[in-house]
Amino acid sequence: MGSAKDAPELIKDGKRVDGRTPEDMRDVKIEAGVLKEADGSAYVEWGGNKVICGVYGPRECIPKHEASPYKALVKCRYTMTTFASVEGHSRSGPNRRSREISKVLTEALESVVLANEFPKTQIDVDVIILQAEGGTRITALTAAMVALADAGVPMKDMISGVAVGKAGGVLCVDLGRDEDNYGESDIPVAFKSRSKDIVLLQMDGLLTKDEISQALDMAMAASEKLSGMQGEALRKEYERTERKESFRM
Repeated sequence: MGSAKDAPELIKDGKRVDGRTPEDMRDVKIEAGVLKEADGSAYVEWGGNKVICGVYGPRECIPKHEASPYKALVKCRYTMTTFASVEGHSRSGPNRRSREISKVLTEALESVVLANEFPKTQIDVDVIILQAEGGTRITALTAAMVALADAGVPMKDMISGVAVGKAGGVLCVDLGRDEDNYGESDIPVAFKSRSKDIVLLQMDGLLTKDEISQALDMAMAASEKLSGMQGEALRKEYERTERKESFRM
């Protein structure tokens, strides 16, 4: 959260600085099957965020001593390019933030991947942030889920999510960069699409109990819209692949 002294005006005449209402998400574009050499892949543009993800595996576990005889290891790595943002966390190489986000993403993915079907293997999920404009961890999770499905990795559910927070004294869905930096709170949250179980929940800032309850309701409604977008991206890629196979025959 930024300094209140330096904060720009975030809400004016009931609208946010970019013209959205508190319930509106930024524009979202999702595309599956964007990398030839990956087993599955996805590209997501979410507002000013641009994220690409490649999935490799299940494949041999390296190093071998980490292999589990009972399940595949899910390894998600979140990386931000040096040109993604002017902020300090865009410096080259892993840092505390990237390691923390990699960990929470891995735990979310482990909740749905049927890892016990592939013992002694690993599933690598590499997410790269090409451009950042607030909400990159949820954008990364969105790309990872579509890439896993594109790879044909068995899962018991999909995951969709959004960040909700308070900006200018108003609860808002899908915080942009200034709202993230200068708002009063930020809650990235993700749900299983069918069961609605929460698989990722973090919080920065302070909210009352009632505000948290309202924020989760707003996040649920937005996540359901995002889930439909994920499904549509996978449907388009499936139809494209089917047409290509039919042409070859």
